[in-house]
Amino acid sequence: MNGLLDGTLFLTTFLTLFVIMDPPGTVPVFLALTSTMTAKQRARAARQAVLVAFGVILAFVLFGQGILNFLHISVPALQASGGLLLLLVAMDLLTGKTEEPQPSGKVNVALVPLGTPLLAGPGAIVASMLAVQGSDGSVQDWVAILLAILAVHLSLFLAMRFAGLIHRVLGDGGTILVTRIAGLLLAAIAVQLIADAIQAFIEAA
Repeated sequence: MNGLLDGTLFLTTFLTLFVIMDPPGTVPVFLALTSTMTAKQRARAARQAVLVAFGVILAFVLFGQGILNFLHISVPALQASGGLLLLLVAMDLLTGKTEEPQPSGKVNVALVPLGTPLLAGPGAIVASMLAVQGSDGSVQDWVAILLAILAVHLSLFLAMRFAGLIHRVLGDGGTILVTRIAGLLLAAIAVQLIADAIQAFIEAA
């Protein structure tokens, strides 16, 4: 297994994206956005949202380095900005100030706002790009990162596909508790990213 992928990188990437994209936390939002849909329509919406989110993040994983080079942005700068961005997301999770968009008949909610920016938001995009930046570019590292991204999106699909059941099991209190814990973990990840960026700037000076 270790010869096929970097287990540590896989676990780190998976946990970071899992906390940011928060599959349990998507349950109430998904239910609100698909309140007027049938069970079959909800299943299709869950599939479409995950495919859109996966496509957006994969695009940044594959071409993010080229974008950074074109804009002359260093890895520490990306880490610092990503850490600040994730810290803002964490504060929203901890304080319960996350917005829950209302369903609209004018657009496909599975694409916007569910697929992006709720699932494939700035935080998830930055975290995915940082995972690539922190790897050594080997085949094992790429396999680990891509499998981690795929595993998180599979978790998102299962959470939305069985949203009704999960919400009944967790209840409103359980969902809030999971969201708060995710916010705490995300805040710790954000602080670590900022600390690593500061250290890199000092060493480069």
